[in-house]
This record gives sequence, structure tokens and C-alpha cells, in this order.
Amino acid sequence: MNTDKLFAPFQAGGLSLTNRIVMAPMTRVYSPNGVPGEDVAAYYRRRAEGGVGLIITEGTAINHPSAVSHQNIPNFHGEASLKGWAKVVEEVHAAGGKIVPQLWHVGMARSVGQLPNVDALPVGPSGLDLAGEQITEPMTKQEIDGIVAAFARAAADAQAAGFDGIELHGAHGYLIDQFFWEKTNKRTDEYGGDLEARTTFAVEIIDACRRAVGPDFPIILRFSQWKSGDYSAKLAQTPDELARFLTPLSNAGVDIFHCSTRRFWLPEFEGSELNLAGWTKKITGKPTITVGSVGLNSEFVTAVTERNDEDNIERLLEKLENAEFDLVAVGRALISDPAWPAKVQSGRTDEIIAFTSEATKTLY
Repeated sequence: MNTDKLFAPFQAGGLSLTNRIVMAPMTRVYSPNGVPGEDVAAYYRRRAEGGVGLIITEGTAINHPSAVSHQNIPNFHGEASLKGWAKVVEEVHAAGGKIVPQLWHVGMARSVGQLPNVDALPVGPSGLDLAGEQITEPMTKQEIDGIVAAFARAAADAQAAGFDGIELHGAHGYLIDQFFWEKTNKRTDEYGGDLEARTTFAVEIIDACRRAVGPDFPIILRFSQWKSGDYSAKLAQTPDELARFLTPLSNAGVDIFHCSTRRFWLPEFEGSELNLAGWTKKITGKPTITVGSVGLNSEFVTAVTERNDEDNIERLLEKLENAEFDLVAVGRALISDPAWPAKVQSGRTDEIIAFTSEATKTLY
């Protein structure tokens, strides 16, 4: 395999990477009471040592009572948690890597009574869960403003801690995506309406983060068509609809779009071989990250017998060589084998440790 393009340097604004491999964000719940410890720092350092160009952390909770749904999901607020993240940054940088935190609010994907704050009700644009059932009242303007401010505060804290940028989680049916999706956003004010209008909440978050960190600190936005539990969902049915969706987000200050799909090799729309990352780059002119079963030969929803697949990598390299996208996010393949990039680069794909569900039971 000719992997030269995968290991070529990348530069976009304030972000300079040694190669095109990104560690995809993956929730691990190994941060007791929301505080990442030395084991978390070592976990991320191993991936930097293994050759990952950019690490995107697991989702981290912004400072809001119902931001996440587990007591061991790391916070991105509070002295102890931010001190832990500063140590993570130190370790990754010492190994020659770059790292950004994924800033997260799960919105209505959180059930009533869940930890870490059992009394905090889930919040969402219309109080509807992902099935469209009414669970709570719609968010007030005051609640919206508070969450926008919490994202901006987290962005500023990331910059202060030495991170190399931020990623906003706007995918998979979580809070930002709940504003995007017509099924969960029935608002009649400025935050609801057509697809473009439903980007208003995200635009306000992006703008607030940009004002908090200045013009040169990279902002990545992760978005998806599919939702947790609804893999057939689509925000945009056509390229024109996708353009109407992406344009306000791009104009607000997104530097890189992280385009989440379940299988990177599948075309997004009929009549073109471009995947979601390919279409997003074509529409916005901004760099994009592709993702979706890279290094795995089976579907996103299975986890028992998955193995790494050389043909999968060949297809990836062909698309990258054609400049359909700029960066490649690798997820579960990196859980099982932190040295996945180094082995691919040196042609030692037969030495890659295959992913199985057992790999998720420890933090290594």
C-alpha cells in the first residue's frame, strides 16, 4: 500500500499535524467523579506515541447539571478535572502529538434520574426525546443562553490548558443535533423552523466559542445525518439541502468539519461517489475529517468478531489520494492497538491487534 498521503503533514489555520490520522472520540467512562487521572493521561499518550497525528478526546461534560449521563464521564469544568486535562495535554505533547477536547451536552439523550446529577432534568429544544416523546418542557431562552455560555467557557478553559483546539459534539442526536433535527426541534421561535433556522443554536455556540478563544484557535464541529437508534435519519436529503445546512455553520467560524458516518466508503447521495466528508468539503471549501469503521471489516453496530481489514484501508487511501477529504478518524481500531498508525505506515498490517469487545473492558 502507498500510505504517503495518509502520513503527509497537514496544516489548517492554527493547526499543524504530522499526519492525517485522527483518534476519534470514544466514551470510555474511566474518570471517577468526572476527573481524568494518570491512567487517562497514559491512555492518550500511548496513541500519540503510536503515531496518531491528532487526538480528539472522549466527550467531556460542559458545566451544566444535565450535560452527561454517567458519573465517570470526564468533566471539562472544575479545578480537579481541568488539572487532570492539563496533565493529559502535557503527556500527549511530550509524545509529539496534538489533542483537542470534545465538548459535549447530551440533551434529551439523558434519562430522568441518571447520574451524575439525579435531580437534574434532561433539556432539549422542545423537551422531546429521540423517539419524539414529550419528556420535559422546551428550553427557555435563559437556559439556551446559559448553555451557550458554558460551551464558550469550556473553549476558553481548553485554550488555557494548552489544548490545540476544540471539537463541538453536534452529532448522533445529542443536544446540538437535537436543535438540527426536525423530529426533536418543534420550536416556533428563532431556534426552530426550516433546516437553516435550526442551525441557530449551533451558530450561537460557535460564535461564542470563537469570541472566547480568538481567531486562530481551531474549532472543529462534528455532525452526522444518523442518530443514535435511528441510523436512517437524515438532516439533508440532497446536496442542496446539505449546503443550506452547512453554510451558516461554516460562516460562523468552523475551521474543520468532522463528518460522522457509519461506513466511510458509502456514497452520501445518489449520483456521486462522494461520502459525507467529501460533499462537505466540496460545499464549504473547509477541511473535513472522514470516519466510519476505518480498519474494521464489519458494521458499526457489531463488536464481537471484528478484525482489521487491509482492503478497507486500501479504499480509504484511494479516497484520500483523490482529495475527497483531508483527515481520517480511526476509532475502535485504536482501542485495541495504540500502534495502529505506525504499523500501517511500515506495512506491518499483519501485526495489527484485532479489535474485539474485550478491548473496551480496560483502559490501555
